[in-house]
Amino acid sequence: MSQYLLETVWLVPCYALLGGLLALPWSPGIIRRTGPRPAGYVNLIMTFLAFLHSVIAFPAIWNHPAQEVLIPWLSTAGLNLTINIEISSITVGAIIVITGLNLLAQTYAVGYMERDWGWGRFYSLLGLFEAGLCALALCNNLFFSYVILEVLTLGTYLLVGLWFSQPLVVTGARDAFLTKRVGDLFLLMGVLGIWTLAGTWDYPDLAIWAETAKVDPTIITLVCLTLIAGPMGKCAQFPLHLWLDEAMEGPVPSTILRNSVVVASGAWVLIKLQPVFSLSPIASSLMVAIGAVTAIGGSLIAIAQIDIKRCLSYSVSAYMGLVFIAVGTQQNEAALLLVLTHAISAALLVMSTGGIILNNITQDITQLGGLWSRRPISGLAFIAGTLGLIGFPPLGSFWALMKLADGLWGTHPWLVGIIITVNALTAFSLTREFGLIFGGKPKQMSERSPEGLWLMVLPMMILFGFVLHLPLVLQSFSLLPSWAVLNKDVALLLVWSSIFGCGIGAIIYLGNIPKPIRLPWQGLQDLIAYDFYTPKLYKITIIFGVAQFSKLADLVDRFVVDGIVNFVGLFSILGGEGLKYSNNGQTQFYALTVLLGVGILGAWVTWPFWGIQLLDFVF
Repeated sequence: MSQYLLETVWLVPCYALLGGLLALPWSPGIIRRTGPRPAGYVNLIMTFLAFLHSVIAFPAIWNHPAQEVLIPWLSTAGLNLTINIEISSITVGAIIVITGLNLLAQTYAVGYMERDWGWGRFYSLLGLFEAGLCALALCNNLFFSYVILEVLTLGTYLLVGLWFSQPLVVTGARDAFLTKRVGDLFLLMGVLGIWTLAGTWDYPDLAIWAETAKVDPTIITLVCLTLIAGPMGKCAQFPLHLWLDEAMEGPVPSTILRNSVVVASGAWVLIKLQPVFSLSPIASSLMVAIGAVTAIGGSLIAIAQIDIKRCLSYSVSAYMGLVFIAVGTQQNEAALLLVLTHAISAALLVMSTGGIILNNITQDITQLGGLWSRRPISGLAFIAGTLGLIGFPPLGSFWALMKLADGLWGTHPWLVGIIITVNALTAFSLTREFGLIFGGKPKQMSERSPEGLWLMVLPMMILFGFVLHLPLVLQSFSLLPSWAVLNKDVALLLVWSSIFGCGIGAIIYLGNIPKPIRLPWQGLQDLIAYDFYTPKLYKITIIFGVAQFSKLADLVDRFVVDGIVNFVGLFSILGGEGLKYSNNGQTQFYALTVLLGVGILGAWVTWPFWGIQLLDFVF
C-alpha cells in the first residue's frame, strides 16, 4: 500500500487543485441555496486526503535513494521540455509540512471567516496555493519551478486582495504583486541565461555541470545575480522586502501559510541552485551580504512596530535572511532545517494572534494588554511559538541555529556574531509583543476578549503540541546531533543570547517601566520605525524615475508619434481638398498631370547622377 502511494505521490498536488476547482461554483454565487460553506468543506476533505497520502508514503522512501518521474511535455526545434519530478524523503517531507499546515490553516479559517462572504473564492485560492507549493517541492526543473513561482505570485495577489472593497487591501495586493514581479523579471533572465551555458534546466544536471564547468567569471556572476533576485523577492529580502508587510492586509488564515511556507518557496529554489552559485564567489558573497543586512535590519524594524502582523512579518524576513546566509556559505542542511523549524513556529505565532485580531478588532499592540487572564491558551501558544523560533534548547530552532553557527564557527566567525545578534533581537521583539498583548492591565480594546471558537483553538493546540515535540520527531529520524559532540561555545552563546533578549524584554514590557519606550535619539528611533526609510527611497528613486520616464514617453507619444500621424492625415485631407477642385473631366489633363508627376519624381531620384555627369562634362 505504502509503496503504491509512494509511486503516485506526484499526484498529491492534484488533490488541492481539484478541491480548488470544486469550490469555484460557490465563488461567483452559482450555487446559492447551500451558502458558501461547502466550498470550505470540500477543500478540507481534499487537503486531508493529500496529507494522508503523503504521510503513508513517507516511510517507503525514508533511507532509500531518490526516484525520478519524467513526464514529456514539449519537444520542438531542438527544445525538449520534460517535467522532472523528484520523489525523495526531503520532497515528500516538504509535502507533509505543506499539506499539514494548510489543513490546520483551513480548519482555522472555518472559525475565523465564519460570517465572511468570500468563502468560495478564499478556499479556491488556498487550494491553488497548496497545489503550487506541493508541485514546487516535487519539481526538479528550474523552468517549471519558475512557472510555479509565477502561479504563487498570482495567488498572493488574489488572496491579499480578497477584501477588495477596502482601499488599503487593494494597495497592499498591488504592491505585493509588483514588488514580486521585479524579482521574477530578473529570475526569468537567469533562467534563460543558465540554459545557454549549461544546456539544461534539471537541477541534478545543473549540479553535475557545475562540478566541471569552465565559464567566463563575469557571465556566470551576472547569471547567478539574476537567479538570486527571484528568491530575494519571494523571501522578502532587502530591498524587495516591503511586499510581505503590505500583504498583511489579507485574511489571517492566509497569513499562516504566507509567513510559514510561502516565503520559503524562494528559499527552496535557492537551495536547489546552490551548486550553480558556488561557481561565482561574488554571487555567494552578495547572497551572504543580503541575508546579513536583512536579518539585522528586519530584527531591528520588528522591535519598533506597533502592528501585530508587521512585528511578525519582519521577523520572517530576518529568518529568511539567515537562510540566505546558509546557502551562500554552502550550509544546505542547516538551511533546510531552519526553513522547517521556522515554518512551524511562525505558523503558531500567527494562529495565537489571529484570534486576538478577530475579537479585539484592532492590530495595534499599544491598545491591547492584560489578555493573559482572558486568553491563557493563546498566551501559552505564543510562548511556545517564541521559544520554538529562537535558540532555546531543546526546541527546533535551537538545533537549526546551532547547526548553522557550528558550520560557520571556524570559517566565518563574524557570521556567527550576526546569528547570535539576530537571535537576541528576535527574542527581545517577541517578548515585547507578548508583554504588550498579554501583560499589564486590560485596556478599553481588551476588556472583553474571550478565547476564539473551538475551530480556531483546535488547530492552534495541535500545532502547539507539534512545536514542543518537533525535537523528538527529528531525533526519531536521526536528524539531530548528539549532545556529546555539540560545540559547547556556540550552544552557550545561543542560550545566553536568548536569555538576554527575553530578559531585557520582560524587564521593560512586563515591569512597571512607563510606556511607550523611546530611544534617547529620536532620529534613530524614526529610522527603525519607518523601515529605514525604504518606502521614501523607493519614492525618490524608482517611483520618481518611472514617473518621469512615463511623462517623457507621454510627450513623445503626443507630440512626435501622434504629431507625425496627424501631419500625414492633415496633409492627406488638404491634398484631397485641393485635388477636388482640379477635377474637370478631361482625360488629356489627367494624363498631363500624371506625366508631370512622374517626370518630377524621376528627376528627383536621378538628380545625384546628373551632378556626376555635369562634373565629367566640365572636366
